Amino acid sequence: MHRSIAQFLQYLATERNASELTVKAYREDLFGLVEWLNATRGKTPAPHVLTPQDLRAFQAALQAAGYARTTIARKLASLRSFYRFAMRQGIATSNPAKPLRNPRRQRKLPHVLNNEEVGQLLLAPPAGETAGLRDRAILETMYSAGLRVSELVALRDGDMDFEEQILRVRGKGRKERISPLGSYAIKAIRAYAKRRVRDPKAESLGRDAPVFVNRFGRILTTRSVGRMLDKYIAVVGLDTRTSPHTLRHSFATHLLDRGADIRSVQELLGHKSLATTQIYTHVSAANLLSVYEKAHPRAS
Repeated sequence: MHRSIAQFLQYLATERNASELTVKAYREDLFGLVEWLNATRGKTPAPHVLTPQDLRAFQAALQAAGYARTTIARKLASLRSFYRFAMRQGIATSNPAKPLRNPRRQRKLPHVLNNEEVGQLLLAPPAGETAGLRDRAILETMYSAGLRVSELVALRDGDMDFEEQILRVRGKGRKERISPLGSYAIKAIRAYAKRRVRDPKAESLGRDAPVFVNRFGRILTTRSVGRMLDKYIAVVGLDTRTSPHTLRHSFATHLLDRGADIRSVQELLGHKSLATTQIYTHVSAANLLSVYEKAHPRAS
């Protein structure tokens, strides 16, 4: 086993041109198995002797030791790679790590803002300055339509239909969707548009000109929006976990809190899979439970 692992690590370093850190990670993962075999069997069997049952027992030991799901998944991936190499070299005739299933990833509930916090954030930009008007319009639009930052900076004047109160959004995979635009967002965008600085080159673009621009009249970057939000998070004193995507999370959660059906929220978010949207039902349920525990006289 030791010789086979050494050959594999040499292969990674020379033929695959893997970095030192990558080789080190594989070494630690594979010798973790060796140490476990020595501790439980008093010896290290050759690679071709180990079975899926042996490696399942090793996986169970990792879980019992409290390793994170992601760490266990990485160690199993290292074993699969090692055995693919061993099979090519004739060291093993099968891959006992292949049948093993990675532990299910534990999805963390997204951080969301409550109604009061959203209101404080939306009112944080100063209304008397052009930059403040732009920032308020950005925040109102992101929350109103549940936009990703990349979708926000891609908006063009022609995407806005104020009469119908909708906008066209270019989502992931170049897929387009129609999203509603609330009256507060429309009012904020119109106020900003009156003071917006235009790059001379953008004048010829007409309806293809970007909606939100920097002080030089050029299109904003996603990083610029992130830095802008960080500034107002500090001003309002919100949780430091708050990010541009938090407004999208809050958008979805607040809709579900008020009775929107999950299929509609899926369409509004532009999610390909309903499973992606379902995480917000857990957040919404958690919010309802929190309200119940605070308000019901016999909740606790």
